[in-house]
Amino acid sequence: MGKLFQCVFQLWVFILLIGCVPQDSVKPDTEDKEYFNLRPDVEQAYGYTHAIRVGDDIKISGAVSMDDAGNPTAVGDMAQQIKNVYADLAKILAHYGLTFDDVTVENVFTTDMAKFLEGAGYRSNIYKNRFPTGSWLEVKGLALPEFMVEIELEAHRSDTGN
Repeated sequence: MGKLFQCVFQLWVFILLIGCVPQDSVKPDTEDKEYFNLRPDVEQAYGYTHAIRVGDDIKISGAVSMDDAGNPTAVGDMAQQIKNVYADLAKILAHYGLTFDDVTVENVFTTDMAKFLEGAGYRSNIYKNRFPTGSWLEVKGLALPEFMVEIELEAHRSDTGN
């Protein structure tokens, strides 16, 4: 009888706790997803989607300096590659009605950290209010040897206008 009472009591506590969970914190198993392809043919060829929105969160794949056919641009010019990458990221954010103020995470991958640091001041033109969290990593290589920098973002859509 003691074990039965203990099991019933634990079940009762569990049910009580479940009833106390605010409904706002319970997320449905499936949320609407919105996919965005900046360069559909290139993304199909390489097997990725440039961005996806799930709820109020947007994840943006790493952007590199390329033209619409997927050819590297500004080869050997880190400063221009940085500008080209941010221009593409701005287009993706704009698709979702966002700006760089909505970015919460920025991860930078570069094949030459010293050169990236020389051009990183350009980010002050991008992030006018505050910088997001993130990491800067020097890597051995990117998708193509001409790419010197790749930047991926996460953003959050907020109606509060932080």
